[in-house]
Amino acid sequence: MNITVCTLNAKYIHTNLAIRYLKSYCEDAYNIDIAEYTIKDPAMNIVTDLYSKKPDVIGFSCYIWNIEETIRVAGMLKKVLPDCTIVFGGPEVTYDVPFWLDRLTDVDFIVIGEGEETFRSLLDELSGGRDFSKVAGIGYKQDGKHHIHPQTNKIDLRKLPSPFHFEEDLPNLSKRITYIETSRGCPFRCQFCLSSIETGVRYFDREKVKEDIRFLMKNGAKTIKFVDRTFNISRSYAMEMFQFLIDEHVPGTVFQFEITGDIMRPEVIDFLNKNAPAGLFRFEIGVQSTNDDVNELVMRKQNWEKLVRTVTMVKNGGKIDQHLDLIAGLPEENYDSFRNTFNDVFALRPEELQLGFLKLLRGTGLRLSAEKYGYEYMDQSPYEMLSNRVLPFEDVIRIKQTEDVLEKYWNDHRTDETIEYIVEHLVNTPFDFFQDFGSFWETKGWGRIGHQLEDLFKRLAAFLNDIYPNQYYLTESIMKFDYLNSQRYRPRKPWWEDRLDKSTRSAVYRSLIENPSIAGNDFAVLGLHEKELYKHTMVEPVNMIKEDGKWEELNGYLIAWFDPAGTGSSLFFLKEENVPLLHEKA
Repeated sequence: MNITVCTLNAKYIHTNLAIRYLKSYCEDAYNIDIAEYTIKDPAMNIVTDLYSKKPDVIGFSCYIWNIEETIRVAGMLKKVLPDCTIVFGGPEVTYDVPFWLDRLTDVDFIVIGEGEETFRSLLDELSGGRDFSKVAGIGYKQDGKHHIHPQTNKIDLRKLPSPFHFEEDLPNLSKRITYIETSRGCPFRCQFCLSSIETGVRYFDREKVKEDIRFLMKNGAKTIKFVDRTFNISRSYAMEMFQFLIDEHVPGTVFQFEITGDIMRPEVIDFLNKNAPAGLFRFEIGVQSTNDDVNELVMRKQNWEKLVRTVTMVKNGGKIDQHLDLIAGLPEENYDSFRNTFNDVFALRPEELQLGFLKLLRGTGLRLSAEKYGYEYMDQSPYEMLSNRVLPFEDVIRIKQTEDVLEKYWNDHRTDETIEYIVEHLVNTPFDFFQDFGSFWETKGWGRIGHQLEDLFKRLAAFLNDIYPNQYYLTESIMKFDYLNSQRYRPRKPWWEDRLDKSTRSAVYRSLIENPSIAGNDFAVLGLHEKELYKHTMVEPVNMIKEDGKWEELNGYLIAWFDPAGTGSSLFFLKEENVPLLHEKA
């Protein structure tokens, strides 16, 4: 048989671990081809490519982000390859199997739960006696009746072959994210999460995992993301793996983990702060809500004080970036409560703050009790909540407006100094700024058009000038700093209008040539000649100057030096009082 395992990823940089496990588990007996696409690829292109492989069996890995596109592809394939057996598997079709058997009329089999052993057993029957009653973990329709065979025993993860040693994957390892798992299952019971359904945590063979990581690094993998639901549930295991990665990592490699913050011991963080190279690790921590009553309703155990301790210690160590997640729309968390949650978490200043909305996934306890909390949600994936009894749709819209500008202006780190100044000096709370700006953004219709970097600064300037006109002139100076700090090359046309007149600019440059130390020792050591100064620097007027990490209201100039090699900019401040030629001119 010609067999293809396939999925539609959200983005090209993602890779699918599940189909690689299927191939590795079955390849000693079957010739299996891997085919990956994205949800942005035209369905006709995907079908054409799959058709060219002339498959007898196609297995699709299905998730909330690709199920509708996958159904469309499967329907087209069944028309052009009517004898091809189509198999769906993955978390999206594992639950509510009768519903899927009725809906998926072009799909022959559904794999329920873990797929490796089930898929192989199914292939054995397809190529042999075709007695599908022998296959545990599948669902199918026969003579109009549902046949659902639950899984029997969980697979022994220690015996699974490696999913990483395929020649066709090696050329792209450096260009894409590589996902790896060292365990399956989760010890927690959060009712909004599919992991709550499976009890217990099972581990892969540690030495095999280490060999896989060595292999991936040797062959150029740059970003390796662990998909374990709680990587640090076992302190001894986490410490062993951290030590291994520190000892054997290849420079330039980044490892990402999902961490439960409130169970991480201080001595583990101390170890990482002392021994981990900066940038080697990245932590993702699901906070979701800081409202204890809300967490209790979804059976989520979380010690906020200990979580704050962990995040703060990691941030103070300066070695590890942190991505913190929030979920809007949890039971009984109204707009004001979510506002408090947002402000609690933003106060920790994570490198990235992800604001997501509750999805009532098939099989989860929260979906089963949706009526109790008055949930209205999308009928099809991603099953996102639209409202509940304490959070009307109009409040959902407001929070979505917040999400949009948070992503553009905080998570992208192009306006860090500006946002820090705004939330400390201009607004009541950080959430109020992001929400007010998001609402302003929406009224202007900017959500329906594209944005260059200059546009983002212009739009922030328009908002601040409208809401805080008396203080905008100070904020604009910090915005200039952020803008120039994010440039690799000297910009041809900055977004602001108050440029220096020619005579003042010449006076500043002549003063710098005669005595470069007036802009500080760091500027002086650049040793710039006159030609370099005029060609590779910008001088812009400012009303705020940063000294010793603090912004002060002072008139002066921002000097930006752009490395001709395109490595980026270096910024310096020059107080107006330190420019002698200006005073002589006056």
